[in-house]
Amino acid sequence: MATSNPLAIEVTNLTVAYQETPVLWDIDLAVPAGVLMAIVGPNGAGKTTLIKAILELIPSASGQAWIYGKPYRQQRHLVSYVPQRGEVDWDFPTTVQDVVMMGLYGQLGWIRRPGRREKQLAREAMNKVDILELKDRQISQLSGGQQQRVFLARALIQNAQLYLMDEPFQGVDATTERAIVTLLQSLRQQGKTVIVVHHDLHTVTSYFDWVMLLNVHQIDSGPIEAVFNEDNLHRTYGGHVGILSSSADVPPSQVLANEYS
Repeated sequence: MATSNPLAIEVTNLTVAYQETPVLWDIDLAVPAGVLMAIVGPNGAGKTTLIKAILELIPSASGQAWIYGKPYRQQRHLVSYVPQRGEVDWDFPTTVQDVVMMGLYGQLGWIRRPGRREKQLAREAMNKVDILELKDRQISQLSGGQQQRVFLARALIQNAQLYLMDEPFQGVDATTERAIVTLLQSLRQQGKTVIVVHHDLHTVTSYFDWVMLLNVHQIDSGPIEAVFNEDNLHRTYGGHVGILSSSADVPPSQVLANEYS
């Protein structure tokens, strides 16, 4: 299956079911390296499930997923995962710096303690997301935006090739959102691949260059200009489609984004 120039992610015939109810059905997805891609769809579409299936965090009923031409378990050192904030126990007694350095455990193992080099890498990562002054603060004392920045710093310290992020903009303020977007676009410019579960249709065209439209079935995926259109949004979200503006400055996809948001 591996090739001389493998895709960042290749998913074939992937089906995931909970108690015999499919939540993802026969997904085929090819993501080239070096793109910044949003996964969008309605609630219950299977967006988070897809990320977790690729990472082998949940079992699949059928199909497979490959990371740079190999199963995830062989490529985990190339991958960084940012889960939803709600999946973390923020009352656990640990500091911001400790959480960020957890991103290095794949390199250090669970026995070797972080040294001067690891602490410097953590400082650099925290500085990039503007939380260095919070390094000694307990994570229970952080705001939602600060918590998300901690996740991002932990991801950055891994220096991965592929970043999978589940709703990184959820519950953050406008300043943090702008900082996250700048960071994600910087990763793409470095040749990294970034996949983001995203819910705000208004910002898809300005934040991302690729998109996957998902509603249990894959509706479409590819470059924004080829995929994010009226027909595909109707197929993804259903309901009555009404064009709210005839202005040439407002593309149909943006009009529909106003309807579905």
